Amino acid sequence: MPSELQRLVDAVAERTGRAVVLEDHRQRMIVYSQHDDPLDRVRSESILSRRTRPEVVAWLRGHGIASATGPVRTPARKELGLLPRVCVPIRHQGLLLGFLWFVDRDASMSDEELGPVTASLDRFALALYRENLAGELASNRVAEAIRNLLSSDPDVPLHAAQELLAEGRFAQDAPVVALVARPVLAADRPDEYLRLAIEQALVAVRRGVGGHAALHLVRFDHGVLLVPVGEATTSTSVRALAQALAEELDRAVQGLAGVTDVLVGVGTPRAELATVRGSYEEARQAAEVAVHLPVAGPVAEWARLGVYRALTHLSAEQLAATTLHPGLERLLADARATALVDTLETFLDLAGNVQSTARALSLHRTSLYHRLGRIEQLCDTDLRDGNERLALHLGLKLARLTGRR
Repeated sequence: MPSELQRLVDAVAERTGRAVVLEDHRQRMIVYSQHDDPLDRVRSESILSRRTRPEVVAWLRGHGIASATGPVRTPARKELGLLPRVCVPIRHQGLLLGFLWFVDRDASMSDEELGPVTASLDRFALALYRENLAGELASNRVAEAIRNLLSSDPDVPLHAAQELLAEGRFAQDAPVVALVARPVLAADRPDEYLRLAIEQALVAVRRGVGGHAALHLVRFDHGVLLVPVGEATTSTSVRALAQALAEELDRAVQGLAGVTDVLVGVGTPRAELATVRGSYEEARQAAEVAVHLPVAGPVAEWARLGVYRALTHLSAEQLAATTLHPGLERLLADARATALVDTLETFLDLAGNVQSTARALSLHRTSLYHRLGRIEQLCDTDLRDGNERLALHLGLKLARLTGRR
C-alpha cells in the first residue's frame, strides 16, 4: 500500500512542481516526494523521525485543518520552525483520513495549481481507507491484547500473552519488565496532544529496543512500555532505557501547556509475559511516588523506593487519615521549624549517625547536638528510643507522600 501512495504523491508533485508530504489523520508521515526546495525545521524533522511534534500539531489544528473540507492555508510560526503551508485534507464519506502538505514559502500556490491535487483526492482517499482499515484493525487487536495482559482478572492475561507470543509480537520465553511514562499535569485532564506526545516517546524508545521485541500502550494519563529482559540485560541497562524514555518524553511534551514534569516508573522483572501486570503496577506506583517525592525522579525504580513500597499499598483515603506522631505534627505545623525537620529526616535517614548527619548538613557536631535537643524538646520525644525513631521516620515519609512535608 505505501508504494501505491508513493506513486500518487509523486504524480501530484510532478503535476504541481512542488514537494508533497502525505500524513495520516494523526499527522504521522506516511510518504513524501523528492525535495529540491529548501526545507523548514518541521519538514526536516518529520522526514527524519516520521513524526510531527505535538505543539506543531496543536498549532496547525488550531487553524481548522481537522474540520476543513477543502484546502487550508496556514501561516508561518518562527518559534516552531514552520514556514507557510497549504494543507489539503483527505476524506472518505466525511471521515478524515489524512493530509497533503505543501510548503508555500512565498504564498504563490494558486487555486489553479490546487486543481490537480483536489482531482486526485478520491484516489488518495480510497488508498488511505484501505490502509487505515487494515492497519487500525491490527493495531486495535494488539492494543486490546496488551490491555488484557494488564487486566486484574487472573484468567485474562494468560490468554492475551499466548496471543501476543503466537503472533510474534514479543520476544519468546523472555522475562519482562514494565516501564510507565508519566507526565505531571497542572490540570487533571490530559488531551489528545499529550497522548500523542506519550506515544511518540514510547515508539522512539521501542525502536531502539528493536522490532517486535517490546510492546507499548497509551492509557488515560500515562504510557506503558513492556521490555524483554535477557541474560545480557542488567539493572543498569534497564535504568538507562528508563532514562532514555524520560528524555524522549521530555522532548515530546516541550511546548505543551500544563505539563510541569515528566517521570518514569520502573517495575521489577517478571519471569513471563503473562505475569507482567505485577511489574506494571509497581512501575505505576513508583511513578506516583515520584509525583509527590521529586528526589525519587525523573526515573523512580520500585526496587529502590524503600519504605515507600509499603506505603503505596495504602489508598489515598487511608494515607490522608493516617495520624502522625503528635510531636512531628507540631513540628511540621511550625513554619519556623523547617531546618529542624530537615535535620531530623537526615538524622533518621542516616540511621542516627551523628558524624554522617553533620557532614551531610554541613554542620558542626555541637550545632547538630543543639538541633537534636531542640527537636526532642518540641516533639516531646527521646531520639535514643528505637520505637520513637521509627514513628518519627515513618511519619516523615508519610508526610512527604501526602504532600504535608
